[in-house]
Amino acid sequence: MGHQGVDIPDFVSHRNENEERFRESPYSEFGYEEPVPPKKTISKKQRNKTYGRVAYLFSALFLSMIGYMIYFQTVKTEELNRNPNNSKKDAQEEYVVRGSIFSADGEILAGTNVDEDGVETRLYPLGNLFAHVVGYTSKGKSGLEAIYNNDLMTSNQSITDKVASGTQNKKEQGNTLILTLDTRIQQAASEALGAYKGAVVVMEPSTGKILAMVSKPDFDPNNLDERWEFLTAEDSQSPLLNRALQGLYPPGSTFKILTALEYLREHPTDYQNYWYECQGAFSQDEVQIKCYDYEVHGYEDLQTSFQNSCNTSFANIGLQLDCDQFAKTCEEFLFNSKLPTVMPYSSSQFVLNGKSSYGEIMTTAIGQGDTLVSPFHMALITSAVANDGVLMYPYLVDRVENVDGVLVKETKAIPYKELMTETEASILTDFMVSVVQYGTATRLSGLGYTVAGKTGSAEYEVNGNTGNEENFSTHSWFVGFSNVEDPDIVVSVIAEDGGTGNSAAVPIAKAVFDAYYAMQYN
Repeated sequence: MGHQGVDIPDFVSHRNENEERFRESPYSEFGYEEPVPPKKTISKKQRNKTYGRVAYLFSALFLSMIGYMIYFQTVKTEELNRNPNNSKKDAQEEYVVRGSIFSADGEILAGTNVDEDGVETRLYPLGNLFAHVVGYTSKGKSGLEAIYNNDLMTSNQSITDKVASGTQNKKEQGNTLILTLDTRIQQAASEALGAYKGAVVVMEPSTGKILAMVSKPDFDPNNLDERWEFLTAEDSQSPLLNRALQGLYPPGSTFKILTALEYLREHPTDYQNYWYECQGAFSQDEVQIKCYDYEVHGYEDLQTSFQNSCNTSFANIGLQLDCDQFAKTCEEFLFNSKLPTVMPYSSSQFVLNGKSSYGEIMTTAIGQGDTLVSPFHMALITSAVANDGVLMYPYLVDRVENVDGVLVKETKAIPYKELMTETEASILTDFMVSVVQYGTATRLSGLGYTVAGKTGSAEYEVNGNTGNEENFSTHSWFVGFSNVEDPDIVVSVIAEDGGTGNSAAVPIAKAVFDAYYAMQYN
């Protein structure tokens, strides 16, 4: 039933009137005019300031974008090119013959032979000698072959030669790598290491050039395919591993360079007052530290403790150090950090902290415990001592040339980091000189050149049964540099199971030093 007496159009009309009424200002009901708020005005100065901020923001974004593009082009692109997993790098194989690799003294280390049918074979004329550093190109790529793959597969031949190659339907010739490695020093180091497993690293502390890098056991990259199964077997003794960069060892007494440095830093004005009476052994909380063969050194200061490689004195020194500060120093020296190299490497380890036990502190102070380091890293530390505290960026490739010998790019010697002050380096040098003159490396004294060095004997478990000396073996270490007043080269040696530093590593280092100076005199 509908609503009688109600006119729907009138109802709608009233509703609209009410809506209009409520839309009016409440002030009008009382006879007042609604106050009008003042209009907000922005001054020209404020507008310019706002526009300036917006312009600055867009400028910053634009510059950031340009900066990243430059970074990508100069840094990231080089990293991508050197990444062995980058599948795009070998796209040039259809057009370019892989370039050659030469030593600093002009010996060819890797080259590509092309037969009459155009079949290419990568050859390594010196076989095992440079295997780990130069690397290989079958079964994947390794070493410099992998890292500088883009350079070797890029041709910077002249336009004329490129046109000639194109008209003759021949490939262009890739660029050439000229290394810093010297075959004479490499050969001497390899022969001196002999049958020992281990590594030798030789570098110029003033430039960062690496003159030799030997790792044993080694392999012949010329027959890699045929021997791959043997080389990768579990019982093969890891011949593909570059022990110079990837081998981690307890540093033994070579680590006393850093322990002594930390004591110098914590006792800058009174380190010369340090003294200790060595009785051959030292115990703290049931942990015993002994000198080699329980030798009694008697009264020693800091220098003679270092000279005699006195374990008991350095264990005593370790207990006096601030462990957190010691850890900070070691991290400044690149422990638990990245190392400055493009080559694959293993990071060195240092785990001491303020909560460490007395036993952990004492063993760490003498280079044992959980501390691990590579021969390459010890060469870097020694180079900083030799170079007045400054570590130069180490490098293996001196320059890249095109096939005609025209320079494409070269490596410049640049400082990497100041690891210690010149004064600290000088004190440590004096300590290392005393090791050669009166201490554990006297085989290196009285030669036609001067040497500063540090030996090391690093124990490790063989059979996993602690407490029995028969279950331990000893690695032989030496690190040092020659021509002390104006250092020429740094040598770092590890001979696995070689015994004391003086018995194996020192003679190896001497052979390297002799070979270097024989080159200079000839």
